[in-house]
Amino acid sequence: MPEQSGQTAPEIRDDRAAGKLLAYLDGEAAGVIVYFVMQGTPAALVAVHTVVEQGHEGKGIGGALVREFYAMAAREGVPVVPLCPYAAKWASRHPDEAPEAPEELVERAKKELADHPELY
Repeated sequence: MPEQSGQTAPEIRDDRAAGKLLAYLDGEAAGVIVYFVMQGTPAALVAVHTVVEQGHEGKGIGGALVREFYAMAAREGVPVVPLCPYAAKWASRHPDEAPEAPEELVERAKKELADHPELY
């Protein structure tokens, strides 16, 4: 596995059906981004919640997840709406990797989440 700041980088897997981007270290669940795919024009990937499992804090797991989430969206040609505070903060620190979503897209995502709390 590649090294990140002297630490093993997590293995990241997308479970699109469950709306989860999962990080594993040595086969153990280390973190997750809960997300949903917002349909429409344009479509978007909406990050709702980022969690790093206890004992895995400070290892770069959250940042690796958000970085991969943005890379995944770029590969799919869709924007990211970071409703998750952690993802939004990461995006503000990495504008070269995390293009800002148009405000109308952010508002549409907030409404969809409010209308469908099960997505959280």
